[in-house]
Amino acid sequence: MSQPTTPVLSVHPTRALVDETFKVVVENLPPAYPVTLCSLHFSEDKDDWEAYGHYMSDHRGTVNVAEDMSFGGTYMGKEPMGLLWSMNPEPGSRPGLRLRKKEVTSPMLVHISVYSGHINEGFRKQPPLSSVLTERWYMAPGVQRIEIKDRGVRGTLFIPSGPGPFPGLLDLWGGGGGLVEYRAALLASHGYACLALEYFSPSELKTEELLLQYFETAIDIVKDHPQVIPDRVGFFGLSLGTVLVIHIAAGSTEIKPRCCVCVSGHHLFPSETSLNLNLKHEQQRQLKKRFDENNYQISRYMRLPIHSDPSEKDAVQKIKCPILLVTGDDDQNCPAVEAAEDMAQMMQAGGNLHLLSTLTYPNTGHLIEPPYSPHFRATNFIVPIVKQKVIMLWGGQPKPHSDAQEDSWRKILAFLRYHLYNDIIPKARM
Repeated sequence: MSQPTTPVLSVHPTRALVDETFKVVVENLPPAYPVTLCSLHFSEDKDDWEAYGHYMSDHRGTVNVAEDMSFGGTYMGKEPMGLLWSMNPEPGSRPGLRLRKKEVTSPMLVHISVYSGHINEGFRKQPPLSSVLTERWYMAPGVQRIEIKDRGVRGTLFIPSGPGPFPGLLDLWGGGGGLVEYRAALLASHGYACLALEYFSPSELKTEELLLQYFETAIDIVKDHPQVIPDRVGFFGLSLGTVLVIHIAAGSTEIKPRCCVCVSGHHLFPSETSLNLNLKHEQQRQLKKRFDENNYQISRYMRLPIHSDPSEKDAVQKIKCPILLVTGDDDQNCPAVEAAEDMAQMMQAGGNLHLLSTLTYPNTGHLIEPPYSPHFRATNFIVPIVKQKVIMLWGGQPKPHSDAQEDSWRKILAFLRYHLYNDIIPKARM
């Protein structure tokens, strides 16, 4: 078998949003030639990440990742985006790593390379036959990033490109606290003025200050922006963010969201419970210790039985806006599937079940993120209320979890478009 001398590797597009697909093709190889396609990324935390697949060129000397089978590597089969969703830390890396974009004004740089033969390691130590640098962006061109420190509210507002005005979103993340911007930036890239809200900081956890008024003020900041349509503002929550979104949608007399997207969370709170007590309750769920398949010590949420009290029932039956619940049936962090079933029963009894839509995915864990994000079954996590660093078990299996992320994101965008844009002609797209 002869060594190829001038293989041609192409990646189209080389610059795209993180939820867009690319096409990877290698040409000018000998027929039936074994090659390894590999993706390499150096993270903002200074860790090396990689994914790879083993391929055989066809009779024309071509490998097309979108159409051909991977026979080994970090993914197998026909997986057009396997070079992204199957990324893992390079062997020998620190345990419990999670790949997250912190600086959204710069792209995630991914080197796509092709190597001779079927190899499984040492990608950075040997020259590839060919390599292409790709850019994966959360912010589309023209999206504005505005730091918010107004009326006690902390966060970052992303405004889509174009003349506007646009529907608005309030984006709430989970119990790790701090300011997480990348999903809000991506939502702005799809035409929504989105405020990534910091509602507590791990370094200064003061749960007695977490009041409903904080979220009411945050919504007012979004509504008051001249680029926002004030009566078309919704919520997007994940984990603890979902708990708060459902609480606010059910209990606030001032906030009337147009719709809510709730990922991997639950409604289990008494309606009279203050938001600060909810936060404490969620942090204190992290009580049990167990070991995962790699013998790392795991702190996980207790899978409490669903026993709804009358105040919870009354609260859920007060919800007046469409809600989309997204859950994974292997969520090891939160009883989201059980809670979704319980919530549906409550809303049916209250006559508002027509407002509830539920997506449940098999073998899918807690961290349901935008498409092609790597799967993390267990990662480092700091429990803010006790300031303890643990490895948290999230659950899920890589391939079905990746499929769930791709399918749910498409349906989330369709849900938001239907309820927030409605008859408005969108004016911002990449």
